[in-house]
Amino acid sequence: LLNRVLVEKSLPLTKTKAGIILPEKEGIKNFGKVVAVGPGALHEGKIIPVAVKVGQTVLLPEYSGSVIKLADEKEYAIYKDEDILGVLDCLLYTSDTADDT
Repeated sequence: LLNRVLVEKSLPLTKTKAGIILPEKEGIKNFGKVVAVGPGALHEGKIIPVAVKVGQTVLLPEYSGSVIKLADEKEYAIYKDEDILGVLDCLLYTSDTADDT
């Protein structure tokens, strides 16, 4: 992976654990959970580590990354470390396969 990051894209939270349905509105939609990271980029013989860690929720650019589908039938995207816009500290998503009812 080198300086690449594997991200599982997430859907905005639309239903709470109590079953309350949240209205769809404009908001942060391009984010996901970091699944794997490479060791970093090689620059002048030294490795520059990746800025994010596995498990973090990251803000992603709208038109970037390479979408792939792995054996578990989930869609993932690969981004360069420098393409990630930021790290989010709050829970804004639900996995598209999870059911919070």
